[in-house]
This record gives sequence, structure tokens and C-alpha cells, in this order.
Amino acid sequence: AIFAGLQEYVEAVSFQYFIKTRSLISVEEINKQLIFTAEDREETTNMTSNSHDKQPHTWSLKVTPVDYLLGVADLTGELMRLCISSVGNGDIDTPFELSQFLRQIYDGFTFIGNTGPYEVSKKLYTLKQSLAKVENACYTLKVRGSEIPKHMLADVFSTKTELIDQEEGL
Repeated sequence: AIFAGLQEYVEAVSFQYFIKTRSLISVEEINKQLIFTAEDREETTNMTSNSHDKQPHTWSLKVTPVDYLLGVADLTGELMRLCISSVGNGDIDTPFELSQFLRQIYDGFTFIGNTGPYEVSKKLYTLKQSLAKVENACYTLKVRGSEIPKHMLADVFSTKTELIDQEEGL
């Protein structure tokens, strides 16, 4: 059960990191964030004797490379939703930036191919769908963007996304 939680954590942290830096956080940086320290204070009854001072304890949690990859694969769905909502908000530049970023992630996953665990190949399919939706949004913006009033772009993309999902049985 902890692995699914770690993947969700990777997804959330990498999404926040992307919003701030427009880049992908490394597994090493995530693992640095998962080191916790606490001070164990012992109470002594005799105040005059030398009591034990604070004794720090350190706990750490490690995200495995597989959990990192699966979390990044989940991130692509969030980036796809960010793309579609940015179009709805009138932001025309973000979809093209996200398309390029998602393409790089997809290329990295295809480099791994079928050599990784089964879950990676399963999530690769969803990643490919997210990339297709973002690229479709970019295509529509580039080719038909001047024809469609900005206030109607969000409706066009939500309709196309629903049609793609229906075709794929989602």
C-alpha cells in the first residue's frame, strides 16, 4: 500500500516543482525531502544531576526508481489537465511548452520500453493519451486558433477530449 502513496507523493511534488521551475524534479531531490529529524527529550526527575540533552533521531523514506517513474507517469495527466485549463483561461503559450515537456518525458519512457516493470508499460499508454490530447490542443490552437474566438476555445477542447475518451472506451 505504501508504494501507491509514494507514487502519488512523487506526482504531487513533481507537479509543484514543475509549476515553480518548469522542469522535472530528480529522484535524489525527492529523497532529500523525505529525511525527517525529531528530538527525543527525556524528562528526568532529578534536576541537579546531569540530564540527557536532546538526542536527535533521523528517519528517512526512499523513493525507488520504479516508484519515481510511475509517479512521473501520473504527473503527465496533471500536466494535460493544466494544458486544457490554461487554454480555457486564455493562456496560449503554456500548451506549447507543455507539449514539448511531455514529449521529452514520453521519449524517456519509450527509451525504457518494455524492459521495465509491467506497471511502467501500463502507464506509458496513459502517458501517450495525455500527450496526444496536448498535441491536439496545440494543433487546434495553431491551425484553427484564429478561427475560434478565445472564449470558445475551452469548449472546443473539452468536446474533443470527451470524443477521444469515448473512442478509447474510457
